[in-house]
Amino acid sequence: MANTGRCLCGNIQYELMSKPVVTGVCHCKNCQRQAGSAFSTLAGVPMADFKVAGEPTLYVDGDTGSGNPVHRFFCNQCGSPIYSCVADSPDMAYVKTGTLDDTSDFTVMFHCWCSTKQAWVALDDAVPAFAENPA
Repeated sequence: MANTGRCLCGNIQYELMSKPVVTGVCHCKNCQRQAGSAFSTLAGVPMADFKVAGEPTLYVDGDTGSGNPVHRFFCNQCGSPIYSCVADSPDMAYVKTGTLDDTSDFTVMFHCWCSTKQAWVALDDAVPAFAENPA
């Protein structure tokens, strides 16, 4: 059974036709700003297994800590961030897990950009944490 998700208003809906290959939490300042929160939770799935209904709007985020642009797709009606793409893994969609209909099986595999995480956020010592992007 495919996992499904949508934006707040329902204008953008999607299906994940496979389980995520990778899951993580990004604490970079840009993810904090785009999420309006302390971090962004992500599930990486092959683009071929990510089916989107609706027309997300693209924002190219070029002012990143890594220097590599992040393509951020969101709903232009309600503003919900839906997914991101990066040049290092062009065949992957990094879905914002807060938009999933069911997050009961989401587990964090790693934390990245911990050098800019909010001071009040406590991390589980059992989960790998990287100052920037994992190598």
